[in-house]
Amino acid sequence: MKRRRFAIVGTGARSTMYRDALSGEYSKTCELIALCDKNPLRMAAFAETLGEDFPQYCETRFDDMIREQGIEELVVTTMDATHHQYICRAMELGCDVISEKPLTTDPEKCQQILDTQKRTGKRLRVTFNYRYAQRNSKVKEVLQSGAIGDVVSAHFEWLLDTKHGADYFRRWHRDKANSGGLMVHKSTHHFDLMNWWMNTRPALVFAQGGLRFYGKANADARGETHDYARGTDPAAANDPFALDLSSDPELKKLYLDCESADGYHRDQNVFGEGINIEDDLAVLVRYENQATLSYHLTAYSPWEGYRVSFNGTKGRLELEVIENAYVSGKQDDHNFSKNVKGAAAAAVEEPTRLTLQLHWQKPQEIELPQSNAGGHGGADTNMLRDLLDEEQVNDPLKRAAGHLDGAYSILTGIAANKSMATGLPVTVADLVSINQ
Repeated sequence: MKRRRFAIVGTGARSTMYRDALSGEYSKTCELIALCDKNPLRMAAFAETLGEDFPQYCETRFDDMIREQGIEELVVTTMDATHHQYICRAMELGCDVISEKPLTTDPEKCQQILDTQKRTGKRLRVTFNYRYAQRNSKVKEVLQSGAIGDVVSAHFEWLLDTKHGADYFRRWHRDKANSGGLMVHKSTHHFDLMNWWMNTRPALVFAQGGLRFYGKANADARGETHDYARGTDPAAANDPFALDLSSDPELKKLYLDCESADGYHRDQNVFGEGINIEDDLAVLVRYENQATLSYHLTAYSPWEGYRVSFNGTKGRLELEVIENAYVSGKQDDHNFSKNVKGAAAAAVEEPTRLTLQLHWQKPQEIELPQSNAGGHGGADTNMLRDLLDEEQVNDPLKRAAGHLDGAYSILTGIAANKSMATGLPVTVADLVSINQ
């Protein structure tokens, strides 16, 4: 059997999942051929498990990698704002593409991706692993069955705790030019879930939000002192918000030991200068099917998880989840907790409750299987199977996400960013032209 020839561009922590899957469980049908990154030290550290002389290309030789190595499929795990460069060029060179979410960060880049995909006809998939979590799949199954009738409205609250939430304010994500802010980088997961759960697309978005907890000005206003630049500084020794990269072998190898190549600091002070993304956000969405959503994201909560409820013409469905924190693809919450000074390890169990209440009937609690095998409660494992196993049978829940799913998920967040900037509601159809 001929194996599919893959390359990965972007060798940060999240990409290790794809490296290990391609070189391990799926190596009989898939072959990881080459790597590309702008940081040669990080790329070399990333390649250590792949053997000596594994092909590595700097970003300026991306085209050479595709041509010389006969790459058929590309996995894109670079900084969000650069996704479009690699997605579009790979499709132009004849490759199918798997892109980490978010697809990209602004309307212009989204339009470029859509136009390139239409012109080349290449397959572009986006990795929405939350669709594959058993609890979220069960919600889709219940809604798809018509149990609560037509969905009229929904409320979605997502809480990031002070381990996980803080991490976006340490990294490159803290600059909206890189990530699109949490509305795009993080909430694209949640907006995709709503599109998928309700089988519709966003039409109108209004949003309010701001930087209310992190950042120097907020800490100063509360009378707090966090006088250090990064987590390895001696002054950060007793700060529970500081991340000690030197305490974790993987983080040290991929980031601390590679700083000399590009000057990137993975452990910046979350109460320092230079943060221009929001940490508290409220969004209203009207969908094409006239259903409405009220959504709130909090990035500094004492616990992590989410609550989502759907109001239908026959009743109501409610999901409540307490999650374990993770950071940048790391799947061992205990190890991460040890590296955040003062943080205690969270329990392994992730309590979940799904309740169906029909009109005139008693509430029914729907039993959910628990799975902690692999990242995101087993979702990463299920998603990788869908991405890399060509023998997969038809999925009645349609969890696999293509380029249009990727586009509509980010367009809610992009519209929210524009609404916050202007104070006005934003019509999604005005952002890009989707003629597919």
